Amino acid sequence: MTTTTGPAAVTGAVGSAHTRVEGVAKVTGAARYAAEVPFANLAHGWLVLSTVARGRIRSVEAEPVRRMPGVLDVLYYGNAPRVDATYEGMMGRPDPTVAVFQTDEIPCAGWPVALIVAETSEQAREAAESLVVHYDKEPHDVDFFPGRPGSYTPDGDGMRVEKGDVEAELAASTHVVDAEYSTPEEHHNAMEPHAATARWDGGRLEVIDSNQGSTWIADELAKLFSLDPASVRVRSEHVGGAFGAKGLRVHQVLAVMAATVLDRPVRVVMTRRQVFSLVGYRSPTAQRVRLGAEPDGRLRAVDHEGLNLTSTVHEFVESSASFGRPMYAADAHRSVNRVVRLNVPTPTYMRAPGEAPGSFALESALDELAEKCGMDPIALRVRNEPEVGPVSGLPFGSRNLTACFEEGARRFGWAERDPRPGVRRDGRWLLGTGVASATFPVIVAPSTASATAEPDGTFTVRITASDIGTGARTALTLVAADALEVEPGRIRVHIADSDFGPATIAGGSMGTRSWGWAVRDAAIELREQLALGGDIPAQGLTVRSDTGAAIGALAQKERHSYGAQFAEAAVDVGTGEVRVRRMLGIYAAGRIINPLTARSQLVGGMTWGLSMALHEEAVRDQITGAHVGADLAGYHFAANADVPHIEADWVDDPDPDDPIGIKGIGEIGIVGAAAAIANAVWHATGVRHRHLPIRPDRVIQAGSPRA
Repeated sequence: MTTTTGPAAVTGAVGSAHTRVEGVAKVTGAARYAAEVPFANLAHGWLVLSTVARGRIRSVEAEPVRRMPGVLDVLYYGNAPRVDATYEGMMGRPDPTVAVFQTDEIPCAGWPVALIVAETSEQAREAAESLVVHYDKEPHDVDFFPGRPGSYTPDGDGMRVEKGDVEAELAASTHVVDAEYSTPEEHHNAMEPHAATARWDGGRLEVIDSNQGSTWIADELAKLFSLDPASVRVRSEHVGGAFGAKGLRVHQVLAVMAATVLDRPVRVVMTRRQVFSLVGYRSPTAQRVRLGAEPDGRLRAVDHEGLNLTSTVHEFVESSASFGRPMYAADAHRSVNRVVRLNVPTPTYMRAPGEAPGSFALESALDELAEKCGMDPIALRVRNEPEVGPVSGLPFGSRNLTACFEEGARRFGWAERDPRPGVRRDGRWLLGTGVASATFPVIVAPSTASATAEPDGTFTVRITASDIGTGARTALTLVAADALEVEPGRIRVHIADSDFGPATIAGGSMGTRSWGWAVRDAAIELREQLALGGDIPAQGLTVRSDTGAAIGALAQKERHSYGAQFAEAAVDVGTGEVRVRRMLGIYAAGRIINPLTARSQLVGGMTWGLSMALHEEAVRDQITGAHVGADLAGYHFAANADVPHIEADWVDDPDPDDPIGIKGIGEIGIVGAAAAIANAVWHATGVRHRHLPIRPDRVIQAGSPRA
């Protein structure tokens, strides 16, 4: 028993720059990722994927492979354990892909057809490459294009929203923009590929994984395998990137299947090529935007229709047309999201799903409208600032977009900009600047947390949060330190263990807001108990929090983070090469917990937007239905040499309805960045680029000015 007088009063942790609490462990290699945690008697699984885009498996020649050195088993549809994927999980009905090896059907190229389990990963790979699978092929269709026959508007909220008479307002408008935009298929490619290890220990299933929410994965696995939820434990202490791709996937399911069959730990790690087929991606989009305005730029109509593809087995909507709903006041509004089913893997959430491609289209169209109206692009946006939600009519929680533009314009030197396109030159380079708005909804979900006062004067916080590289562990340390009124060095935060209790996922920019609320509540209650005096028992004094009731009581409002994106682009008049010289993002994104990691998140998002604008494009072979160049040599993205001087900063914008003032920053950095770059390319050349990426061949074909 130890006596304490309570924590010493120390404040100001939140809002101060703090290096990552796990930083030393990561740079020294002490931090172990999912494929690095050691297990005795570990077996290794290697996936075999379909080489046809549609059909059925006629036969699997498993016996010759079973006789190969080290091979323990070959799992496929003929012998795999049965699962039940008809459940409703946290994200709704699961993609049938997770019900792996349940039928002989092949709906797309890259569909899992077998798992080889062996003593070593090398033996498993050799055997996988030797496995012969016979198929009965059927005709496939992977062709996606605007106006694709067979598209439809899905059922459900938010797929179609209308206010006023769009056609009448367009007809009455002085200036009209009617243009089509497109974005290609894009892939996450996290630094750490997907990996999971499963084992049974004393009748309990344990999974070591790389995921965005251990509670989420534990619940899904329990439902899929018809297990008692209490008998499943999932841990994911360190994650090397995710942003939508690391939910329940086939590798966790197959690791559990193989561990069950062999009664020993089994690890399944995806290759980079397998990741292209198995973990989801951002669907290509075809978008049409129509804007109608008065001579002074006041919007009369906003009409936005987006089309994306989905698989034949599961519906996923990339809701690009939804981006503008909270953004600009207009007399009439229509936004419709449509999908078409093709023989492709199911897309999934990817950083700022919907908002990233949707902002490219709408913010490019607004730039075109500003040109028609003879207005400055910022002035046009400010002219159409709404007082309440343009479609919902709800009050805003807070809306400081105008402040972002004011601060950004000052720092970027926007006032010195010549609005005429194609007039600035630096040798062989034409120079231009562009701007765009950014927004992302503010989301919060119930979570639980515990805080423990230890006898040695330290504090332990436990929460099933997930740090996917964002610095969440450090942010929660600062939140706990402020709530307990102690130095951050006295706080130990343990995360990503489903045994810690329910907590929401790292996604939708809601992680830190949701977890921080729960951690704060637990820490404050603990501080109040300590203030009463008394002894701390040897096992520590622990309190738990649950934010479900408080979050359920929140009033309905339009809650969003906002930002203003600025970019300067240089275009080579001879080669068509585009180089972004500088970018600036100013955000109104709630109270910033840790400026050091927050700035990294925003700069990372802007870099991703640059990559989206100029580089990223996955291409499918129409004949095979598979990717062309499904690797980091064939799939281009921004490297260090492509990234210019990027600045990210923010205006004061605490959320009045959050106990800490948090909104969310993970997604918004990419929103609008591609549009700002495309608008800068127009300003440099006088030619619009409505289709991403802006490749040199497209610049040349568009007929940009020459030297």
